[in-house]
Amino acid sequence: MIVETIKEKLANQPFQPFVIRSSSGHGYKVSSPDLIVLMKSKVFIAEPRSDRAATVSYLHISAIEESGNGNGKHPPRARGGRRR
Repeated sequence: MIVETIKEKLANQPFQPFVIRSSSGHGYKVSSPDLIVLMKSKVFIAEPRSDRAATVSYLHISAIEESGNGNGKHPPRARGGRRR
């Protein structure tokens, strides 16, 4: 069940940020266990250092994903000019 998966993620020590993906495809990053509230039928997620927040129904959560740390693999950039 989604609620149990979220609870497990929140209980992990050390805490690892994760993303809650909704059925619309939007992702909500949970960067701290202090910024999320599990309610009866939905989850409240606050954005740090902001007045923005989201409420997502459990029925509309399609995935719980690990959050990247910004060090994703990218193909190497070409250096220098074109070679002929």
